Amino acid sequence: MAKSLTWRETIITAVIKTCGYSAIVFVALIFFFLLREGLPALSQVPLADLFSLRWYPIENYFGILPLLTGSLIVTVGAMLVAIPFGIGTAVFIAEVAPRWTREILKPLVELLGGLPSVVLGFLGILILAPFLRRFLDLPTGLTALAGSLLLGGIAVPTIVSIAEDALDSVPMSYREGALAMGATRWQTIWR
Repeated sequence: MAKSLTWRETIITAVIKTCGYSAIVFVALIFFFLLREGLPALSQVPLADLFSLRWYPIENYFGILPLLTGSLIVTVGAMLVAIPFGIGTAVFIAEVAPRWTREILKPLVELLGGLPSVVLGFLGILILAPFLRRFLDLPTGLTALAGSLLLGGIAVPTIVSIAEDALDSVPMSYREGALAMGATRWQTIWR
């Protein structure tokens, strides 16, 4: 039998529902605003030109494929940086590091995860890009490599936290069972 709500619970429920519905309405309004503002631009640029290989806005070439390709390259590069470093660091923190090291590294990783990406991007433009320009003898350091390294650096703390929590959630009996069956410590960690 359903329990009747008190007047306080009814008010709280109504406030929570109102907040939830208003969030949905605001997201829908943002979507329709972007659609309303973006459709005139699509009518001025033919669809074939929009998906062309040239992006040069000064001469009215608005091909989106170079932008998509650049985003894909930076994302794949960031994954190649973040996943090995993130999982390796998580394995070190969860399985290898002594307790005192773990108590230092875990809060440090969580603190790094809280740094705003704008700050890291600024540091990348200020420090990483000039370093890459000099080290690789490039005309500019603002390359896909710099973007990949920065985006990977931003993603590493999240990957470390999630992977370390996943490793900590493995029951000790599984680890003991693997060791009892003759697996080495590294085989137990890997499997």
